Amino acid sequence: MKKRIVIALGGNALGNTPFEQKELVKQTAKTIVDLAEEYDVVVGHGNGPQVGMINLAFESSSTYMPFPECGAMSQGYIGYHLQQAIQEELNKRSIEKNCVSIITQVVVSKDDEGFLHPTKPIGSFYTKEEAEEMEKEKGFPFIFDAGRGYRRVIASPKPKRIVEIKVIEKLINDGDIVITVGGGGIPVMESEEGLIGVDAVIDKDLSSSLLALDIHADMLVILTAVEKVCIHFGKENEEALSSLSIEEAKQYALEGHFAAGSMLPKIEAAIDFVEKTKATALITSLDKAKEALEGKTGTLIHI
Repeated sequence: MKKRIVIALGGNALGNTPFEQKELVKQTAKTIVDLAEEYDVVVGHGNGPQVGMINLAFESSSTYMPFPECGAMSQGYIGYHLQQAIQEELNKRSIEKNCVSIITQVVVSKDDEGFLHPTKPIGSFYTKEEAEEMEKEKGFPFIFDAGRGYRRVIASPKPKRIVEIKVIEKLINDGDIVITVGGGGIPVMESEEGLIGVDAVIDKDLSSSLLALDIHADMLVILTAVEKVCIHFGKENEEALSSLSIEEAKQYALEGHFAAGSMLPKIEAAIDFVEKTKATALITSLDKAKEALEGKTGTLIHI
């Protein structure tokens, strides 16, 4: 029986435009199918640039589109590109597998403190004057981001439950490659009327960790832009780490080694999965994924 892994794809696997993405996912598909030859593979992915682009397109039109619907659209077209590229790669290798993407909802709590302090930047950069005008007109909060200008921020609550998990499990058990929790999942809350979408972005690494937990994965594999996790990143004494215990990871996080918008949520997702399962997590780059799973590179997070 093959081991089961969840792969969380970073933005570098997708690009910033539909045209760039369609080309990039051809290489991404090769990596995923390389792994699918040895493992049962489930794929999660981000959607930052994509959902921001969709949201901006509607902002500049006369049609208002709620943010959960923008997230659903991003899941649809990213999933379309990924499943098409993966299926073509499977066919080239005469591998009898299907690939399918699931429009996935993820339940969050109305009491999540993320709603009190929105932190997730989305969409375009604006001048201070433009941001103040939009905040006054539409009530959107803004922050100064990356030294490039002001961006709208929305809440980033923690994932609680994957709504479509039973369907996902059935497809995995049938031997399919499943693409799910795109962009962290469409954030929804439970209400007396049923599920309702909310303006938020769930971190895709945290949702991938929850997914890996739910389907009893043997490993969570987080693919990003760097080959290994580093401490003192970008400094003269930068140090790449081949392995990290969860206690070491927690300590380095407390010391501020991992940036809040990039490496920190990956470390937090890995810690959560490893603590709850006693399994392992791996952080590495897309192009080094196969080597990392062979133990030749990457950063292994363990008990």
